[in-house]
Amino acid sequence: MRILLSNDDGYFAPGIEILARALSDLADVTVVAPERDRSGASNSLTLDRPLSLKRAHNGFYFVNGTPTDCVHLAVTGMLDELPDMVISGINHGANMGDDTIYSGTVAAATEGYLLGVPSFAISLTSHKGAHYETGAAVARGLVQRFQRQAIREPVLLNVNVPDIPLSEVKGMRVTRLGKRHKAEPVIKILSPRNEPMYWVGPAGEAQDAGEGTDFHAVANGYVSITPLQIDLTHGAHIPLVQSWLDT
Repeated sequence: MRILLSNDDGYFAPGIEILARALSDLADVTVVAPERDRSGASNSLTLDRPLSLKRAHNGFYFVNGTPTDCVHLAVTGMLDELPDMVISGINHGANMGDDTIYSGTVAAATEGYLLGVPSFAISLTSHKGAHYETGAAVARGLVQRFQRQAIREPVLLNVNVPDIPLSEVKGMRVTRLGKRHKAEPVIKILSPRNEPMYWVGPAGEAQDAGEGTDFHAVANGYVSITPLQIDLTHGAHIPLVQSWLDT
């Protein structure tokens, strides 16, 4: 089995190193990740300059681009054979609800999915990063399950793992994305030259976090697994917009 690993925290991040080590005896693992932290890059693809691919001392490859660039470059230009799976992570922080729209972690997995490869995004749901080994164990278990019984078509799974010891994880739940309140306002500061500068505010608290959501599963000690799709068409609004145009 061939697995391509990527992330949005950079090739030097502890999550991807722990993940690569956890999967090394299950598959032929190749790591292609950004040269620096590209959190929040979403599905951006670099089209205004060439990309460079370099190899670090630990054997990981890194690209001066986005998470999407990394997977696209690896699958369409670097690797001799199509990987059997793309895994992105282990991210330092949750990617639940609206986060998935902005997430570079989810974007790397999405690119794999768009290229016809089953893809998982794995995130540890706190910024403490205390239990990466739990995320690695969950990822390893999913890979082993896939090896025993492969899903018959390309699939994109968003996996969020509570940042707790593996022994305290209660199980896995298949969930839907919840929703957050709107983000906090931007923070305005002044530069040394007295010019206004702005920090984007933090994400809001969970609003739609009831049973069945990713937020609810993680809050109750379960791993959340959300199948994602790419079709953004709002089918229910097609008649509405058509009637608006017809009037």
